[in-house]
Amino acid sequence: MNSQIENNFMYHSPKEGQPEKYTAIREKAKELAYLIDEVCPNSREKSVAFTNLETAVMWANASIARNE
Repeated sequence: MNSQIENNFMYHSPKEGQPEKYTAIREKAKELAYLIDEVCPNSREKSVAFTNLETAVMWANASIARNE
C-alpha cells in the first residue's frame, strides 16, 4: 500500500490550531487579491493570477491538513 496515496486521499479532520492557520493564510491571500484587483488591468493574466492565488491557498491548507 502506498502511504502517500493513502494520506492524500483520506479525510483530515482539523486538529487544534489548524483552523487559525487556515484563516491566516486566507486573510493574507485576500489582501493580495485586493491588491491584484486594484493595480492590474482586467485581462487573462489577471484571471490567471487569481486562479493561481486560489491554488496556492488550497495547497498551503492541504500541506497543513496532510502533514501536521
